[in-house]
Amino acid sequence: MKTQVKALVVGGGAVGTSIAYHLAKAGWDDVMLLERDELTSGSTWHAAGLLPLFNMSFATTHIHKYSVDFYKRLEAETGLNAGFAVVGNLRMAQTQERMDEYMLYASTAETCDVPYVWMTPDEIKAKWPLIRTDDLKGALYHHTDGYINPADVTQAMAKGARQRGVMIERKWQADAFHWNGDAWEVTCTKMVEKGGNLVPSDEQIVITAEHVVTASGNHAQTTAKKLGIKIPAIPVEHQFIVMDKDPELVQFRAEGNVEHPVVRDADAQSYVREERGGWILGVYEKGAPACFEYGVPENFRADLFPLDLERIEAQYMAMIHRIPSCEESGLKDDFNGPICYTPDGNPLVGPAPGLTNMWLAEGFSFGITAAGGTGYYLAQMMVEGEAEIDMASLDPKRYGNWMTTEFAARKNEECYDHVYILHHPDEERPACRPLRTSPAYDRQKERGAQFGFVNGWERPNYYAPAGFDDKASRSFRRGGWWQYAVEEAKAIREGVGLIDATAFTKHRISGPGATAFLDWFTTNKLPKVGRINLTYALTSHGTTRTEYTIVRLAEDDYYLVSAGAWHSYDQDYLYKAVMEKEAEFGRINEQDVTTQWGVFAIAGPKSRDVLNEVIKDADPATALSNKRFPWLSAKQIELGMCPVNAIRVAYTGELGWELHHPIEMQNYLFDLLEKAGEKHGMKLVGARAQNWLRQEKSYRAFGTELGRDATPLEADLPRFVDLSKDFHGKAAMEAKGIRSKCVTLLIDGPDDADPWGREALYDMDGNRVGRLTSGGYSVAFEKSIGMGYVKPALAEVGTKLQVKMLDQLWNAEIVEDSPYDPKNATIRADG
Repeated sequence: MKTQVKALVVGGGAVGTSIAYHLAKAGWDDVMLLERDELTSGSTWHAAGLLPLFNMSFATTHIHKYSVDFYKRLEAETGLNAGFAVVGNLRMAQTQERMDEYMLYASTAETCDVPYVWMTPDEIKAKWPLIRTDDLKGALYHHTDGYINPADVTQAMAKGARQRGVMIERKWQADAFHWNGDAWEVTCTKMVEKGGNLVPSDEQIVITAEHVVTASGNHAQTTAKKLGIKIPAIPVEHQFIVMDKDPELVQFRAEGNVEHPVVRDADAQSYVREERGGWILGVYEKGAPACFEYGVPENFRADLFPLDLERIEAQYMAMIHRIPSCEESGLKDDFNGPICYTPDGNPLVGPAPGLTNMWLAEGFSFGITAAGGTGYYLAQMMVEGEAEIDMASLDPKRYGNWMTTEFAARKNEECYDHVYILHHPDEERPACRPLRTSPAYDRQKERGAQFGFVNGWERPNYYAPAGFDDKASRSFRRGGWWQYAVEEAKAIREGVGLIDATAFTKHRISGPGATAFLDWFTTNKLPKVGRINLTYALTSHGTTRTEYTIVRLAEDDYYLVSAGAWHSYDQDYLYKAVMEKEAEFGRINEQDVTTQWGVFAIAGPKSRDVLNEVIKDADPATALSNKRFPWLSAKQIELGMCPVNAIRVAYTGELGWELHHPIEMQNYLFDLLEKAGEKHGMKLVGARAQNWLRQEKSYRAFGTELGRDATPLEADLPRFVDLSKDFHGKAAMEAKGIRSKCVTLLIDGPDDADPWGREALYDMDGNRVGRLTSGGYSVAFEKSIGMGYVKPALAEVGTKLQVKMLDQLWNAEIVEDSPYDPKNATIRADG
């Protein structure tokens, strides 16, 4: 057995074998896969094998599509039939709101080249008469997917991997991981059968690997402990039952009819497919418990839990309603096994936090569907440095060290029972909340704040009157909250508003090497002392990895502000870069100060008037003037008794300041500003209005317009890129050129809906030419607005395009960058 390899993959399920296969296919000729038991002995063996293309995530949709296409090619390469039944996937809707969900999803699917067909109830009945359709609104039909045999597809990928030189070793357990500075030393123990159990033997070896990938499935918590990190992947019990033959189904097929598609009755929280003349029923019900919260017991192998039929009674009755012919079919078999989940349902794919060359592929609730694509895109990340799509939404670091076992278990249970809940774009899930709160949380709640969940933080989305029901207000169109966001946006455009931005990620970089490091690490010129700059850190491929506002406090002392939703993601990249370059540039101190500083953003034509009420200065009348406090500068000021690091910048595009204050003084400052703002009509403003306002200024947002699939030049931000200096990723950025370009559009959309930033863009001849990345409503122009990417030739101001919304094409026009106040006159206003 070889003890030195390029890459070691730990875990022999569908995901692990796919990763090993794709690493070898990408050119690595020294890859080994370890499995502690037999291949497929984890969740793979009892998976239902469905391959649903439906997913609201852009990255995950690409992953699922690759898998479906890849599995169809496997037999030709390996000679093994993976059992792929391309029967299609029929997603039925009992309500118009469910159809709205499908229409939003369908536009996203188009951006990923995923085909689909709409079907009416009559069309369904004509093709599959056993399905009851009288209470349906319609259905979305994916005719290119279906289901597969999980064990067979795993063995086919394993054979393909072996054909490409991958070594697959079974009955070896990875027990310890040690980074020696150059490679990983993985201590492995031979596992043996004893009394029906799998137990460690005395035989051990140490495998040295340049890269390690963990795809440990249900064993993710054990893996996390061995690596000394946190992984929010915990299994939840999933049940499905196999029924005896349905005589009417047998007759239907005997008459030469094709197999039914996978029938998904989302409003009944279940799926049904044919199985040898009978049916399989799978459910996603409430009350399914998490399991193995602290690790899988040693005696649990390819085992199952007892069935809990009472828990799925409602779904069983719904199946009989939908397919009445199955009522007399008896129960043939049942499965209740662990399937790993994460708090948001998306897997954890990418570099492990704080570790070098350690890669995670954990938390797959739809592991068979995702396995092929995960192997493909993760291999790109490992071999080439980046994937061809932005994988940030799946990055393991989207949950920080605040995450606990209890949080992950309860959120994973919630995610499981939300599989078929309507996925509103304005959805906010309640489990484990509130958790991270700024001091002003209670005050904001008393004033009607409806909170969103951002990296564990509670952040006001909007403010509503007492008794308002946020859950009931959600919609795929303009929800009940929309009118309140409009009022808040108008308040900032016409008067003054106060936004809580405490969740911002904040770091302090200082020391003798700080200036040289940041000059190399970021694209823009570094600001002078007392000034600020917007800048970007790039990937090695020249695409955007992080956006920073940099405040220069002193010659070698900097305050960095980045997106609150990406705290650990940004911190890990920054920390690893510091460790890499410190020997070259000199000592660099990196300090995470996120929870030390609260942030209020005050903005609007009257923002200076409010601050003038409370500022303490020898000459308060001029303290906030352009002469003493110009735009894009930072100063330490005093508001009442609160010391504030004030930055003259506003994400809304109005006159305004960010007020960075000691977190322990937040309530004092909130009360002070609220009282001062009364006579000026100051309004509390949430994130949704702010999101609309920043689009009126064409301000790009990280995670939407900015990401690892586009360069800052493609985002049309050359003013923040100093090409006269060398910086990380510069050559790769220039070599990419402009493949697509970010634009802002005003949209003549429907009267009751705005885009969400997931929609496809078409030219006036009906050719798809791009996609939206952000969307919303413009109070300045009184119509829908959006930002997105199109082919460079179409990125000219005045170009007419069309946006796909609610299954219709709506006229749109590309407008100049910053269509509201393009000369920044309001931001620069003196006083």
